[in-house]
Formats: sequence, C-alpha cells, structure tokens
Amino acid sequence: MTEYNAAHIQVLEWPEAVRKRPGMYVGSTGERGLHNAAYDVVEAAANEVLSGRATRVDVTLTADGGLRVGHDGTYPDGLTHALTVPASGYDRDLDRRCIAWGGTCLAATNALSTRLDVREHRDGTTVRHAYARGEQLTPPTGSDPVDGTVITFHLDPEIFEGAALRYHLLADHLRELAFLNRELDITLTDERDTPPRAGRFHHPAGLIDFTTHLGGDPAQTVTVETTDERMGGTLAVALSWTGHGGVHCYANSRPMDGGTQLEGFRAGLAAALNRPDLPTGLTAVLSIKLDRLELEGATRRTLGNTPVHACTAEAVQRAVESWLAEHPQRAAELAGG
Repeated sequence: MTEYNAAHIQVLEWPEAVRKRPGMYVGSTGERGLHNAAYDVVEAAANEVLSGRATRVDVTLTADGGLRVGHDGTYPDGLTHALTVPASGYDRDLDRRCIAWGGTCLAATNALSTRLDVREHRDGTTVRHAYARGEQLTPPTGSDPVDGTVITFHLDPEIFEGAALRYHLLADHLRELAFLNRELDITLTDERDTPPRAGRFHHPAGLIDFTTHLGGDPAQTVTVETTDERMGGTLAVALSWTGHGGVHCYANSRPMDGGTQLEGFRAGLAAALNRPDLPTGLTAVLSIKLDRLELEGATRRTLGNTPVHACTAEAVQRAVESWLAEHPQRAAELAGG
C-alpha cells in the first residue's frame, strides 16, 4: 500500500485555490458559473442600496466583453479586503434587508478575471486599484474622478470555456432582484449592440408586480407583509388565484426549492380554504428575510428555520380569510375546487 500522510496534502493559497477549483466558488466553468461570478459583483452593489448607503446601481456590458458595475455610494471599509480574501457567507449572521451572500465571493470573481479595475470615491478623492487574475497591480495614473464606486472586470475565457455574458440572463436576474426588493433601481445597458440595448428594473409594487409578471391578476391578488420576531425576520407573500401557476420561494432574495416557508404557506392556505390541495392556476411568491438562515440539503436551497412554518401559516391564513370575506362569490368557487 502507498503511504498517505500530511506531507501529501497540498494547501493552495488564494488566488491559485480559486483558479484551480473555480466550480467550488461559482458553481461551474461554463455559462452558469460565468454569470454567477458576475452576479456576485452586482449583488454586492445592490446590497449597498438595501443598506441605505446608495440609491441606484448601473450595470453595463462593455463593448470589449467586460462588465461594469457602479453605484452612487461607497463601501464603508473600501474594497481591498473583499477583493483579496475569499469569504463564505453560508453560515453567518445576515442583515435581513440584504441579498443572502451577495458579494461574499468578490475575491473569487477577482481571481477569475483577466483584469479587474476599481474606482472608489473616498474622503473627497478617487482611489483606484487594479488586479490581474487576483494579483494586485500598480494602479494606472490619471484616473478620472468618479461619484461613488465602479468595478470593471473581464472574466477569464480560459476558465469559462469561452462563454459570454448574456443580456437576457442578466436582465432576468436583475428583474427578479427588483421584484423582491422594491428599493432597488437598476439599469442594464449592452454596449455590444448598435444602438446599445438598455433596460431599467424598478418595481415599487414589489411582489404584486412579480405575480402580475407571472400572469396573475392584480385585482385577485392577496398580499401579506409582516415582521415577526419569533422567526427573526420579515415575511412577504403575494398570491393570485390566476396566472401561470406555481409557488416561488425565496429566502433573503435567494431562490429556494422549498422548506418551512412553503410548508407553512400550504398549511395556512388549506386552513383558509378548507381544502388540502392548491387551487388550479394559483400563482404565488413567498419572500422570507431572516437574520440567520438555516439551510438544508447539499445545494443549500431548502429553508429549515422551524419558526417560519407557524409564522407563515398564521399570516397567510389571516390574509386569505380576510380577502375571501370581502369576495364571497369567489370564496365559494375556491372552496368548491
């Protein structure tokens, strides 16, 4: 037998660790991983808005294949640490307002970029730093002044098998974030097109706009918005009796496959309707925002926080029963199946 001991263990330092095992940080070396690396930078900027330190986010697909992400705020401690020290946000306390783990892997995106440039406006001056595949470079001189923070990067085509960022995938992700967080105001511009293609994602109506986007009828939409410290967070629900169908679950703005919020939703709806199954065509969005997430499964996409079940069930039951009392004809139709 071949002896195996501590001498055989190879410890890789950043950025080599990220570049050798990129899938551990962004999920894959294909199109999905490429976009996950981009989302980390976008979500870090969005969190500055949700934290009240910025008001808008501007995302641009540059003509030379890069991505530029800017906002009108400033990171409190600057970006050097976040861009050079990989962090895992899966088991840490969260700010319930923010996107779960958003920006925790900025260092991974940096390591997986052939070039990443940062311009930050701090203390009345513009601070600039630059990196190549994670290694810090001497910043170029003559940086133009910037109002806020701008990160521009080019993801490494050798890592991501030549995949390219797609406008529609970025647009879908930004739209979803804007539905879930009504404070967000995000623009997306594609300078690769002539003339440039552009879109804006801002949805002050929040989940009502989301269910409408899914085919629901705003006039037949039941909403719930509540803070419940028993679960340490907030709950928002919008359900329409019509639409494309399906229940969409999120925890701190991350998609979930299910878990305690979905179980609680089903229980509350069943109690209100006095029927065990979901009505045909029911379309709903559940958004839980917690100070601490308990996630289950290998993909960490199932919410396990026990108090969420009862909190969701009670809130949904109250809201649906109130809506049905105001719409007796529809109540009779729904109860009859």
